[in-house]
Amino acid sequence: MQRGGHTSAGLRMAGARGGLRGLLAAAGPAAGGPAAAGPAARPCRPWGWTADPGSRFLRQSCHRLAGPRSGQEPASGGLPEGVEYIPTRKKGKNPMKPVGVAWYSLYAHTRLGYLFYQRQVKKARERYPQGHSASQPCHFPGVKILPIPVLSSNYSYLVIDTGSGRAAVIDPSDPLAVQAAIEEEEVILEAIFCTHKHWDHSGGNAMLHQRHNSCKVYGSALDAIPELTSPLVDREKVSVGCLTFEALATPGHTVGHMVYVLDGRPFGAPPCLFSGDLLFLAGCGRLFEGSPETMLASLDLAVGLGEDTLLWPGHEYALECLTFASLLELDNPALEQKLQWVTQQRQEKRSTCPSTLGEEQTYNPFLRTHRPELQAALGLCQGPGEQHNAFRARVLKEVRRRKDLYKAT
Repeated sequence: MQRGGHTSAGLRMAGARGGLRGLLAAAGPAAGGPAAAGPAARPCRPWGWTADPGSRFLRQSCHRLAGPRSGQEPASGGLPEGVEYIPTRKKGKNPMKPVGVAWYSLYAHTRLGYLFYQRQVKKARERYPQGHSASQPCHFPGVKILPIPVLSSNYSYLVIDTGSGRAAVIDPSDPLAVQAAIEEEEVILEAIFCTHKHWDHSGGNAMLHQRHNSCKVYGSALDAIPELTSPLVDREKVSVGCLTFEALATPGHTVGHMVYVLDGRPFGAPPCLFSGDLLFLAGCGRLFEGSPETMLASLDLAVGLGEDTLLWPGHEYALECLTFASLLELDNPALEQKLQWVTQQRQEKRSTCPSTLGEEQTYNPFLRTHRPELQAALGLCQGPGEQHNAFRARVLKEVRRRKDLYKAT
């Protein structure tokens, strides 16, 4: 392997009372490793298909932080730069309700977060023994991308150089599901690419690194990523067999969030963006550790990869995100067509990824902050003397605020 060159929307903490709060009283030693295998590989779909017809495991991330108690708003001076306090609502059972800074700190920075993650894994294996979605591998000449549905909505990705049998995994949330795929494919794991520190993306790092001790764990040093062996900087490239991945710094969801772009040119294929919690089909990640301006710059960076870039998101949120987007833009044919297709896919429990960045720009409100129709739907106008990108950041902030309050039916 060579290196060269220079939440989570995923957090569903509505069950805080039965989740982290319940773990407060039970915070003992971390439970043992996972106990069930992941989903079996499904029949391959050849390239050319149309995606849319229309203890040491707790190393860096488990230092305890003294945060405010639930219900107390932290003093603004105590928050990291760029973090906006979002008060937690006391009533209702909205699964997408805003998460207070205190709860976020517990999840992201303490042992309780790891215990909560273990509980997520256990419940997901019981509820989805074959995974939350039926996904299919994507083939190019010389490369295979295998989405692995894990937890209740996450995706890990096993990316294989089929010529050498060497592979990399992105965000191994459930290590046993990933290990089952590695054994099924009979490949050598050389690299773990972690987009960010949240346990639902990094929780399997330690177990897989222990089992495959020659593989390296890549990610940003700005995030407390478990078992990180090889910190990356923006635009740095890593080779795994004949595969070349480029790391791009995309802060906003966390300060050290990174995405990974597989260069498809050697295989006659488009670039492949493994976006973690930066970008979903019709959505984007929560702004836990960044400002709207920061997230806007990260989203613009992703869009700059090109319209043909395949988007492989960190979560299966397509139906919820498109339904929300349809409430903002009532007359968007591309959005309506995509929503119909996604609705059918999810009724059959089928995966909705990948999409393309070109598609996303036609219906994803977080990528349409420049569009007058979205601005009008939000009731926002650019102020006198307001810079264009400053206005777009204000639009993004409003879309994100509404999405945080949105309750899927």
